Amino acid sequence: MKRTATLLGATGLIGGHLLEILKKESFYDEVRVISRRPLEIDHPKVKVVVIDFNDELQFKAAMEGSDLVFCAIGTTQKKVKGDKKLYRSIDFDIPINAAKHSIKYGCKQFLIVSSLGADSSKRGFYLKLKGEVEEALIAKMHPTVGFHSLSIFRPSLLLGDRKEKRLAEDIGQFFGKVLKFLMPGKSKPIEGENVAKAMVAAAKLNKKGVEIYHYKEMKELVG
Repeated sequence: MKRTATLLGATGLIGGHLLEILKKESFYDEVRVISRRPLEIDHPKVKVVVIDFNDELQFKAAMEGSDLVFCAIGTTQKKVKGDKKLYRSIDFDIPINAAKHSIKYGCKQFLIVSSLGADSSKRGFYLKLKGEVEEALIAKMHPTVGFHSLSIFRPSLLLGDRKEKRLAEDIGQFFGKVLKFLMPGKSKPIEGENVAKAMVAAAKLNKKGVEIYHYKEMKELVG
């Protein structure tokens, strides 16, 4: 049976690793990368679909035929220049619309990168937003007309080389690596590549219901 994995956020740290892993996975016949701009990816399994995420018809058409969705999309305050409305349109609207449109075509599995501490009751913008995304996705769980498998990954500090340099994260990574052994389980920094590997491993398990993965669970999946 032909399997199509759809990926959002392929240009980010985790998304980039996901793309490289999925290219090599015989489990999938096609890897569909949805992006707002053209990407130079030359691989027989990879299909890049360029859309305007604000165009509902384009977005809906791009999700057709998705057997499962990997969502690693996200932005930063720096990228949106402090525009919280724009931030929300990326970190909330895109994942939720991807879920909504893929469900219409019968997709049953969704995997997403969230954050340690995600909680819609928090006051802070970032963790509150991540919590709202999680809640909105959980609301789309249904045995017949929604997802039957939702995997939420909550990493703490991410380790790895980003295309975009972030001074604060570089400093955090340095101290995170040095002091990792002192940090409690869920707060331990984790390599972006290991988050991606954990997501691919979880996808194969295809557990029914909602599964939330923190540091320990992700490391167990990676082995």
